[in-house]
Amino acid sequence: MNRYLWLALAFILSMGVSVAAEDAPDAEEVLARSIDYHDPQGLWAGSRFRLEIRETRPEGPDRKTRLQFDNSQNAFEYLSHRDGVVIEGLMADGECVITLNGSLDFSDEEREKYRLTCERLKWIRNYHTYLWGLPMKLRDPGTLIEALARDDEYDGQSVWSIRVTYDEAVGSDIWYFYFDKETCALVGYRFYHNEADHDGEYILLEGEIESNGFRIPARRSWYTHGNERHLGDDILTDIEITRR
Repeated sequence: MNRYLWLALAFILSMGVSVAAEDAPDAEEVLARSIDYHDPQGLWAGSRFRLEIRETRPEGPDRKTRLQFDNSQNAFEYLSHRDGVVIEGLMADGECVITLNGSLDFSDEEREKYRLTCERLKWIRNYHTYLWGLPMKLRDPGTLIEALARDDEYDGQSVWSIRVTYDEAVGSDIWYFYFDKETCALVGYRFYHNEADHDGEYILLEGEIESNGFRIPARRSWYTHGNERHLGDDILTDIEITRR
């Protein structure tokens, strides 16, 4: 091949790379479309949510959990049926109340066994509001979103993915979120504590439940990276949204 053909080929290849780069949308554009798909009326920020969840684990009985949270009031209520007991928790106006089988009086042994502390209740609140509040929670302060989305594949599906890290004061994990290319619905995500070690977990989303136009995944299935071990499922059985 002569010098001119080489130059022509190089020019064509460079144009292809340029076009491919332009085809990758901004991550903020993908996120905005996803939020518009899941929460077109902006209910997440100012409504009261009640979620009924069944949590299944490969080794152990199912758990039934009720979550109620009002983001506008920074209030959270928790009710869990597990191991034959009922645990309730309430966080509101800087106060924390926890009961076991309806009683405020429980032993140190019971406190340790069931982790009946305000620190644990705060963790439960943050965990559930983060995961059930996706993708809206990616607008929270301290969220660092890589500028461009990536043309990716997740669970055999062609998707857009965005890479997310957090300010040191917020968290240290590295997250990837995956979106349907047509609707930008959230289809799954994964996180790493140390990406080079391929640790952490990935989560598959299946089905949707819709309430007042709000679309939320019906089932989350958890797996470890590496050995692909199934950790369990979180199944949303009912949702009620009360507008303020």
